[in-house]
Amino acid sequence: MERGFELVEKEDVAGLNFPAEHVLSKEKDVKALKAELERANTLGNLEHYKVKIYFEDDKKKRVVHTTIWAVTEQAILLKKNVVIPIRRIHKLEI
Repeated sequence: MERGFELVEKEDVAGLNFPAEHVLSKEKDVKALKAELERANTLGNLEHYKVKIYFEDDKKKRVVHTTIWAVTEQAILLKKNVVIPIRRIHKLEI
């Protein structure tokens, strides 16, 4: 696991607050992340494959190990309607 990121359970993600700012500033990084999200979504739906999602809320950097169930233009959806905005995701570990 990457240094500086605190492991959090997916059930706890629902209670986190996500600011409007983007954590990735380069357009190429955002495009690469979206491609990885689509890949992780496919793996999650076909094989229930879990990935590590490195993200940031309004307090600290966190990581959650879970399955991505859906990807929209703005966010990813985890089990039990837990949502993480794409703008707050640093990277994935597939």
